Amino acid sequence: MSKIQIENSIVSAHWLKENLLAENLVIFDASMKPIFPVANPIEETLTYIPNSLRFDFDDVLHDKNTPLPHMMPTPEFFTEEMQKMGVNKDSVIIAYDKIGIYSSPRAWWMLRAMGHDQVAVLDGGMPAWIQAGYETMLTLAPQPTQRGNFASQPRPGLLVDASYVSHALADSSFSVIDARSAGRFKGQDPEPRLGVRSGHIPNAINVPFGDVLEGGKLAHPSKLKSIFEKYQNKQMIFSCGSGVTSCVLALAAEQAGHKELAVYDGSWSEWGLDASGLPVTTE
Repeated sequence: MSKIQIENSIVSAHWLKENLLAENLVIFDASMKPIFPVANPIEETLTYIPNSLRFDFDDVLHDKNTPLPHMMPTPEFFTEEMQKMGVNKDSVIIAYDKIGIYSSPRAWWMLRAMGHDQVAVLDGGMPAWIQAGYETMLTLAPQPTQRGNFASQPRPGLLVDASYVSHALADSSFSVIDARSAGRFKGQDPEPRLGVRSGHIPNAINVPFGDVLEGGKLAHPSKLKSIFEKYQNKQMIFSCGSGVTSCVLALAAEQAGHKELAVYDGSWSEWGLDASGLPVTTE
């Protein structure tokens, strides 16, 4: 099958099935075990979409020089890991996870932040693939024998740090949006990580990531537009627990037509640290 291109950051299970043999297609299982229980039991099963490779930002594709989880690695390290998995500059990459839309947008955003535009999320993830009756595999694909020619070209501003967020809080042209649950945002529910305070960044807005989903897929574009329309003239910075579900909101906002988007890489794992000295509120 010839090479393909994509024009959207979301693809359906049907689209993926139709293009499964495209010569420049790369499929990444970007599953991550949830910190909190989720409704979908499939995340525990060892099933994969055919030809899947593992995009493991939990244990491999992260900055190993910080104790913070999931932090973006250096461009050189990212390039090396992508090349080892046979990723090329013209690869079309589809990321999925075993919950639906949970951790796969993190892979999408990381690749976008490293300059690769031909990347999308499988809408509904593995559950949608199985529901459609498509073939699954019990193992991942073997590591390619031929290295790819992927080259990281970092885009400043897609992943931002605590100082950037601090500046944004004093600037009315920004909105900081927290993807965690309302209970965690308000400091009513305990944080899952030790040494992290309860509450949220002052002046942040709470949009729990589940609000942009319906049945494990992204909500209808009209609903997404209604959620994000109040931030029409703002640059949105998304935060969460550790930089994962914030990317769900980034994907949803992009699908609603917004362009000025950023993810706070350290998220609450950094901001909420007892030792960070950064301001926290529960109001």
